[in-house]
Amino acid sequence: MNAVIAEESVNNGWLAGARTGLGAMTADAVFLVGSLLGVVTFVERFPTVRAAMVGVGGGLMCYFAYGAARDALGDVETVPDGGARRRAATGFRKAFVLALTNPYQILFWLTIGVGLLEPGELDVLSYTPYVGADLAGLLVVRTGSPALIVGFFLGITLWITGFPAALRAAQRRVETFAPVVAGASALVLAGFGVVFLVDAVRTLV
Repeated sequence: MNAVIAEESVNNGWLAGARTGLGAMTADAVFLVGSLLGVVTFVERFPTVRAAMVGVGGGLMCYFAYGAARDALGDVETVPDGGARRRAATGFRKAFVLALTNPYQILFWLTIGVGLLEPGELDVLSYTPYVGADLAGLLVVRTGSPALIVGFFLGITLWITGFPAALRAAQRRVETFAPVVAGASALVLAGFGVVFLVDAVRTLV
């Protein structure tokens, strides 16, 4: 998601980057409500549904990687006046759809997200895919207060506004910053896209 935010920020401006982050945060809010209502548990109960979501998410990542690669190569269409707002809206939709098709984001809200509201302690890093066992015990938080969820979303808000601002500041100092960031974003998106697609195929097989 940070790769998408970065690519939108350097190519379309701070507003586009911030609204892209807002799209991802909106999906988090949807997942939070869905997990509290027990809706998103459906995805984890049916491997085929999960595999389909992984496959769609992987395909979208590869598609967005293609767009980022075009931006890195300077193949950007000229947009008329007023197009900045439309580009910002596109970034929001891109991040929102990408987040909604990410089963790992759903898994986060089924475990850590809901756990933040239950009294007790939560070993946050132990839920990290693939390396959770190695990170267990490094970040344990006390849970049970809605203030944790509020703080969580405030933290996201700070990131999705500060990260694009930092990128734009760096871009003003380094002339070749935009194509480098776009290229790096393309590599990250393509890499995770392939991982998601392989995961989907293995699950279905």
